[in-house]
Amino acid sequence: MIQAADLPDVIPVFPLPGALLLPRSRLPLHIFEPRYLQMLEDTLKTPQRLIGMVQPLPGPEDQEVLHTIGCAGRVTQFSETEDGRYLITLSGVSRFRIAEEANGFAPYRRCRANWDSFHRDLGRSETDAGFDRPAFLDLLDRFFAARSLSTDWEALKDAEDEMLINSLSMLLEFDCEDRQALLEAPSLETRRETLVTLMEFALRGGTNEEILQ
Repeated sequence: MIQAADLPDVIPVFPLPGALLLPRSRLPLHIFEPRYLQMLEDTLKTPQRLIGMVQPLPGPEDQEVLHTIGCAGRVTQFSETEDGRYLITLSGVSRFRIAEEANGFAPYRRCRANWDSFHRDLGRSETDAGFDRPAFLDLLDRFFAARSLSTDWEALKDAEDEMLINSLSMLLEFDCEDRQALLEAPSLETRRETLVTLMEFALRGGTNEEILQ
């Protein structure tokens, strides 16, 4: 397990719209662009093997702006395809705040990371004392039915609070700003409340969508 003292000052960042990584969760990625293949090669040479996942923001033409908070993951699995692409898994370690972008000659972006606000990410799994699982699963059932989605309901019933809430936060399709709100939630309880609000909003039809219930 990575300790706070092991977290580096500078990490490579992978701006990927819609890709959300949370602490103690896993994110599979497909790496094929030359600059990110180089990023992976360089990352595997470091002791921590950390890559920061960050949501990009709309910015001036030819300039991609980044959200200030992302989540770093450790490369825990990787395999190479015959044509030189990589399939990797990042295991979420800790969120971070971008202090500034680091200068250098790498073809990918690197940032100075401030970890100070996220020490609890390195601890044990969180629990949600106010979690009403039956009511939550009922809402999830209606949300899945409206989206014509299916799942293993027995697995969801047995999953620990953090695994259930974080997995759904990562997998369900919300826009980038909603995903950022889920990432920045200060506690598991707040993330669950945010997730419930997003599902209820979608079921009401949102702003411009067809009403689903």
